[in-house]
Amino acid sequence: MLNGTSTPKFVLLGFPELQEFPLLSFVILLSIYLFILLGNALIIVLSHIDVSLRFPMYFFLRHFSFLEMCYTSVTLPQLLGNVLRASCAISFWTCLTQMYFFFFFGSTEFLLLATMAYDRYLAICHPLQYPVLMDSHACACLALGSWLIGFLTPFLPIAFISQLPFNSSNQINHFFCDTGPLIKLSTGNTFMADTIVFLVAGVIVLLSFLLTLTSYTLIVSTICHIPSVSGRHKAFSTCSSHLMVVTIFYGTVIFTYLCPHSDQTFEMDKVVSLLYAVVTPVLNPIIYTLRNKDVKRAVEKILYHIKNKQRKIS
Repeated sequence: MLNGTSTPKFVLLGFPELQEFPLLSFVILLSIYLFILLGNALIIVLSHIDVSLRFPMYFFLRHFSFLEMCYTSVTLPQLLGNVLRASCAISFWTCLTQMYFFFFFGSTEFLLLATMAYDRYLAICHPLQYPVLMDSHACACLALGSWLIGFLTPFLPIAFISQLPFNSSNQINHFFCDTGPLIKLSTGNTFMADTIVFLVAGVIVLLSFLLTLTSYTLIVSTICHIPSVSGRHKAFSTCSSHLMVVTIFYGTVIFTYLCPHSDQTFEMDKVVSLLYAVVTPVLNPIIYTLRNKDVKRAVEKILYHIKNKQRKIS
């Protein structure tokens, strides 16, 4: 047991189906991981060097893109290792560390999504006061607050889970150390750990969701009062990309952590976890580049300068 002489070890089962074609699965997952890293890095670099993208929306987007890179780096390398091996052994404390960083980055991401929604609300509903209300100091405070609260959020759930007793060897039916599958393996009373995880996840997810929902309700109300069709379309286009990311991310996480589960749904949880841990970060650079005119213009300008330099050299 944990409070005995031996520290428990866990075996992450991952997706056995992927292990039937290990090389192909590894190449696909590695390509996805590199796309996430490079795509989000491109957004960070573009929004930093292009003068036309130096305003609050892209300041928060830089933080969000960096979070996506960190978020996927917590789980995807583990999944890549699982594909090449029949199972992946992990120590108890390594498992808790992975769980901590997963919830740290995830909680920060929720808060940052709410902050981005608030930014869009100010830009659309209070355009004249927007430069004053969302100045560089306000942006820095909101971003720092999101990171700080996200950093502190996992401490209480991890503290309770670390006190649970486990057998010396356990199999986790997941591709990373998540709270539900880990608590289910405990040999002791898990009521308090389950309750704390649910309450903390509920406060972070539902509070940020309500803030986001309130912001977009006020945004839609304001857009509906814009007389011209072109004006409504322009106002909605500035927040449609963010709204798409919010819908996918909140939907999958609420299903996983806040809906009641039975033993039969743990396999479904694993698939849904893949959506918000892998698929959503893939969509982020696509949504914010292909659907964003400002970013596309920035890419075109950089490509134009590169072509000009090549012509001069030749």
